[in-house]
Amino acid sequence: MIHQPKAVILLSGGLDSATSGAIAISEGYNVIAISFRYGQRHEKELESAINIAQALGITEHYTVDVNIAQWGGSSLTDTSLNLPQEGINPNIIPSTYVPGRNTVFIAIALSLAEAKEAKAIFLGINAIDYSGYPDCRPDYLQAYQTLANLSSKAGIEGNAPQLIAPLINDSKVDIVRRAVSLGVPIEQTWSCYQGGEKPCGFCDSCRIRDRALIDAGYPHLASFNNID
Repeated sequence: MIHQPKAVILLSGGLDSATSGAIAISEGYNVIAISFRYGQRHEKELESAINIAQALGITEHYTVDVNIAQWGGSSLTDTSLNLPQEGINPNIIPSTYVPGRNTVFIAIALSLAEAKEAKAIFLGINAIDYSGYPDCRPDYLQAYQTLANLSSKAGIEGNAPQLIAPLINDSKVDIVRRAVSLGVPIEQTWSCYQGGEKPCGFCDSCRIRDRALIDAGYPHLASFNNID
């Protein structure tokens, strides 16, 4: 029997993480999913993460509570702050940036990966068609890999999981096309910052997603509320 290596996927419920998970599966990994209840505005994305894991055939899925919303600092965790709806400004990090979120999430994923002897951690971070978050850049990922190599028994023994961000340099249109080719259930993913029955179509995340869906040739999957 051929040994199937394990990989952890940080599954947020959004398009990017779902596509990264599908890529890991296509590359022959036995995928373990991890999602986080971190004090975000709504549970909608976690519901989507469960549905996506099931659709992709991922049977081992952990949801971890780590309430980094207690101290605020982001409009995604502090309901007293307004969500931005004016569109992306490439020179401004938006209020939806959650301080330390990816740093915390990857640290916990490294713990899971070491316990499960996983060879890789797949991340849906993207540095192109996104909001300029500092923890979605290639140099951030490279620095974190150095930490992963030094911070664990597995790392000291030369078996640290590799941090893999297969979409980091892709445009959002490219991500949509990859998702379609891999059979990702795009209609089950959730990217909207709001937690309504349907995507709002106005928040920055909806704008980016809708524009990409339309440009990629899948307008029927877009919200159509507000297309720049």
